[in-house]
Amino acid sequence: MELKKETALVETVLFLESEPLSVKIISNKAQLSEEVVEECIENLKEKYSDEASGIELVMITGGWCLAPKKEFWNNLKELYGSKREGRLSKSAMETLAIIAYSQPITRSEIEDIRGVSVDNMIKILIERNLIKEVGKKEAPGRPTLFGTTKEFLKIFRLNSISELPKLDEDEQERFELAR
Repeated sequence: MELKKETALVETVLFLESEPLSVKIISNKAQLSEEVVEECIENLKEKYSDEASGIELVMITGGWCLAPKKEFWNNLKELYGSKREGRLSKSAMETLAIIAYSQPITRSEIEDIRGVSVDNMIKILIERNLIKEVGKKEAPGRPTLFGTTKEFLKIFRLNSISELPKLDEDEQERFELAR
């Protein structure tokens, strides 16, 4: 079964939505069965796998979305990226990496790893919706625990935190200093 019209309908839903969508949500919006939507997604993956396409179908945060191919996005993100996606300083990126790889983690644990205060970096990362408070640590003073957000996954095009690149032994040791 080719499902040309159904595939076009699913493609249109994905084009109109700005957030990644699960098969179930696509199914509801397009009024198609989940099985048909899954077949349509396979058709779209094939369509966008062509190197002549500047778009790809990607799964981010557990949902499907249309996105610019990485090779093109890297060249165009300064023109088309949102203001909130502006460049982060090296310090902010380092703090974000520590949180991403060590979450949930407290401010003092991050400071132990970095060796400097991270108050401003935490504030910037929260403002950009890249990290959030995820709970309180069972320790004296009940310090706040931080973790990454869905926005973090979306910006770095990850389906889950488990897709982060693996650290080498030296990097892994450094990230475990505070633990």
